[in-house]
Amino acid sequence: MAKISRLTGLVADVALGLPTKAVPYEIRRDVPVPMPDGVALLANHYRPVGAEGPRPVVLIRVPYGRDGAFGQLFAAPLARRGLQVFMQATRGTFGSGGQFRPFTTERDDGLATVDWLRKQEWCDGRIAMAGGSYFGHTQWAVAPYVDPPLTCVAPHITSANITHRLFYEHGAPSIHTALSWSTTIGRQERPGLLNAVPDPRVRTKVRRALGKLPLQAVDVRVAEAPVPFWRDFAGHAEPGDDFWAQADHDGADLTRMPPVSMVTGWWDLFLGGNLADYTALRAAGVPARLVVGPWLHGEPGEIRTIAQTDAVWFDHHLNGGPAPSGAPVRVHLQRANKWLEFEEWPPNAVREKVLNLSSGGGLVAEPESGEPSRFTFDPARPTPTVGGPMLQPPGKQADNRLVEARDDVLVFTGPLLSEDLDVVGPVSATIHVRTSIPYADVFVRLCDVDERGVSRNVVDGIRRLDPRTVDAPDIEQGSDGVLAVRVELFPTAYRFQAGHRLRVQVSGGAFPRYARNMGTDEPFATATAGRPCHFELFHDPARSSHITLPVLDG
Repeated sequence: MAKISRLTGLVADVALGLPTKAVPYEIRRDVPVPMPDGVALLANHYRPVGAEGPRPVVLIRVPYGRDGAFGQLFAAPLARRGLQVFMQATRGTFGSGGQFRPFTTERDDGLATVDWLRKQEWCDGRIAMAGGSYFGHTQWAVAPYVDPPLTCVAPHITSANITHRLFYEHGAPSIHTALSWSTTIGRQERPGLLNAVPDPRVRTKVRRALGKLPLQAVDVRVAEAPVPFWRDFAGHAEPGDDFWAQADHDGADLTRMPPVSMVTGWWDLFLGGNLADYTALRAAGVPARLVVGPWLHGEPGEIRTIAQTDAVWFDHHLNGGPAPSGAPVRVHLQRANKWLEFEEWPPNAVREKVLNLSSGGGLVAEPESGEPSRFTFDPARPTPTVGGPMLQPPGKQADNRLVEARDDVLVFTGPLLSEDLDVVGPVSATIHVRTSIPYADVFVRLCDVDERGVSRNVVDGIRRLDPRTVDAPDIEQGSDGVLAVRVELFPTAYRFQAGHRLRVQVSGGAFPRYARNMGTDEPFATATAGRPCHFELFHDPARSSHITLPVLDG
């Protein structure tokens, strides 16, 4: 076994905001775990120096390598707190056998690993799981199904229903996220340091590749070889395709879940699923805690908070340490620079504020009669997007004025705010729209306009329209062909400051974050030609288009 330098651990603890007093540990590398099909998955086993007898185990299943940054950020901090950690490379990655087909084998492999761990003499039968993003999802693939249950889990910045909530958000393929991640996993094991760190040139290649048609094989343009995940993503995007059912666990029996700790960010692309999972867990009676900060996916503040909450969480559940303090829900109120605590999410202490989109381009309390607003979405010049929850920077808030100046974007602006307006909770919109063709997207974005007229995005959402899904619960079709489309925007906790204005954008797309809607029944991966779509957006009292905000008073 290899012993780890105290200096390395000290530096990491300081960076993560953890206590610098640490327990020395050793690592047994390349521990093989046999799977039922004969494949062996390799792991690194962290154990306190001089520890005797069986102890609980924190299992981390990760596709990005068992050493390097991920080991230092997720496994080593727990080991320095005296915990036994088993960090396993998922199938087909970093020495583990088989092929890496993301999300499709994690349940079977994870359950087999837990069963194997419980048979080892150094494990006392108590197993917890940790990790964020993909290796947060590996916890969802295991925790609802283990018998006996796990002791606790910490699935951060992730979702039980990762494919449909992230990669096909309300029917719209998230091509920028999918290709960016495909490129990362397609290049990560190649020799050379540059393949292990973010490269601005690769990001440029991603954006250029997404402008090409067809999209089916653009992974080769960026990763220089086919990437199985991109091919699966591109090939299984159509309504009714059940390929990803094996990867979605939001239908699992949540009463079987152990206590759960979650950390995510308002600009994290997993946010919507994370919060929906938290609400479902609490409804099922599962003890759960939640922290939401002002972070993009994987930002240093998010990683530090994960490390700090994990240290307390696992010490409490595995070592009998003190329970986490404070209310179960702690969220950062953006633009107010303060934290709020609640007993539940969404918070009960909010009221709904409805703002109607008027034909004159305003946001008003009551719907007003007027002519429909019109615009045309042309896939040959797709409506661009800036900012928002992205996998990699740049994201978060951005100046939206250039996008709002386009003729394919409708803009509705409210009056000056006389006092601060705190929006805390889920945001939604109902858009009454008639389209010239049945294949279209409805994209809605809420913005904060400051005293200088700079419009910054706060939350947004998209809904893909398709004849095969037009009878879904969130779409209501009238006899006149007008659709009432409910668009789920991201949740938030955000202060619109006095003197600012609220603004709502409505458009037919947000490219390249989402695949442009080509206006035909061709799969997005193989389409090469598109049709423009003409939109009519209605405002009258019987068909009012509006946005609903959860407002926190006091």
